[in-house]
Amino acid sequence: MGVNFDLNDLQAFRAVVELGSFRKAAEAVSISQPALSRRIEKLEEALGVRLFDRTTRSVTLTTVGRVFAPSAEQLLDDLDVALLGIRDVSSSRLGHVTIACVPSVAYYFLPVAVESYHRRFPRIRIKLLDSSANEVLGAVISGEADFGVGFMGSQEPEVEFKMLLEERFVAACRRDHPLAGRKRVTWNELYEHEYVSVDKTSGNRLLLDRALSAVAPRAPSVCETRHVTTMLGLIEAGLGVAAVPSMAMPGRDHPILTSVPLVEPVVKRRVGIVRRRGRPLTPAAQEFHKTVVAMKRGGVAKSDASGDHASAKRQSARKTAP
Repeated sequence: MGVNFDLNDLQAFRAVVELGSFRKAAEAVSISQPALSRRIEKLEEALGVRLFDRTTRSVTLTTVGRVFAPSAEQLLDDLDVALLGIRDVSSSRLGHVTIACVPSVAYYFLPVAVESYHRRFPRIRIKLLDSSANEVLGAVISGEADFGVGFMGSQEPEVEFKMLLEERFVAACRRDHPLAGRKRVTWNELYEHEYVSVDKTSGNRLLLDRALSAVAPRAPSVCETRHVTTMLGLIEAGLGVAAVPSMAMPGRDHPILTSVPLVEPVVKRRVGIVRRRGRPLTPAAQEFHKTVVAMKRGGVAKSDASGDHASAKRQSARKTAP
């Protein structure tokens, strides 16, 4: 049996799925709303199923539509990959890119990249999956994300890891804390104070447990969190100190929080791009990949020895901790 639909019908379907509106989808693919409706009807007739439930106020996928959507997306992505190098991604009428990243990267590293990319390709939709390091790996391996930015993956046979930067762990504390103003603090000295830690589901916890096998805290932490950004909020509230990656710290001009380098030992983590081995990027994802790499080369996201991040844009945009 012949296939009685074409690429334009699939693109119309994807536009409605992504935008949730026939009117917005028609604008995105630059046709009239009646013409877009005809394309959807043609696709439904060719498949012999109803893909959308439509009312005057909403458009939702049917059960069959939800099953078909990933297949349609894969078909269009495969076509994009086949055309890579033949046409400019900016000619895309509608596309998307999905990036998985650990929360500290999502908050402190990627916003500048997202803003730059959106300015160049305003019609490409960006989705960030801010998850734990293990979940970032899983999203990349499963294909849910085009690529990831995290600090785990260099030992995984299914992924490629390309380092962007290396940063050290620092002691985060309030400016009125006894450790504030020190040139350096040992891990044993840190654990003499009340402290907040990340729980066992965190990739940072796994990294620290391996690096600090010879360091034994005298008491358990007063609180455990899953994300570093939450830890900083607790520290700002006066709950003690915490060991955090230097990228996570706000700028030097933060009125409440400061950081001190941790030594004996110096613990570092490598932040990099995680890609599934052998899987080519779509044109939209390839351009975002280039944007992230260019950011690193331009020095937008480098950490200095004190542990404070050196991004002027980030400092001017945020005066208080998350």
